[in-house]
Amino acid sequence: MSGLVVMSPSPKPIAPNPRPVDPGVSIGHVHLKVADLNRAIAFYCGVLGFDLMQRYGHEAAFLSAGGYHHHIALNTWESKGGSPPGPHTTGLYHVAIRYPRRAALADALRRLNDAGTSLEGARRSRC
Repeated sequence: MSGLVVMSPSPKPIAPNPRPVDPGVSIGHVHLKVADLNRAIAFYCGVLGFDLMQRYGHEAAFLSAGGYHHHIALNTWESKGGSPPGPHTTGLYHVAIRYPRRAALADALRRLNDAGTSLEGARRSRC
């Protein structure tokens, strides 16, 4: 098995749930455990351009696009000074930040490039 999974743009469940969630449900925000809160804020706000909506000292921060209370929460509650997870460990694999227009996506890519951030495995996603 190559490890590459290709999803259909309109997938059908392989095991339909007899009590399915409403199809209008979406994921509203994500909470990330980080090792260094200031470094994470510098990336998400300074590089990608999210707004810092609220901060709880050196422990947590809440970031937004467009004034929502938060799309991304960062915290060091169980991760301060920690290392990135090694191979063969569990954790978050993928999060998609959906840009409304190609120009906004191009701006994000320019910001990443200007910051010297390399992208690995980036591709068009239908997430």
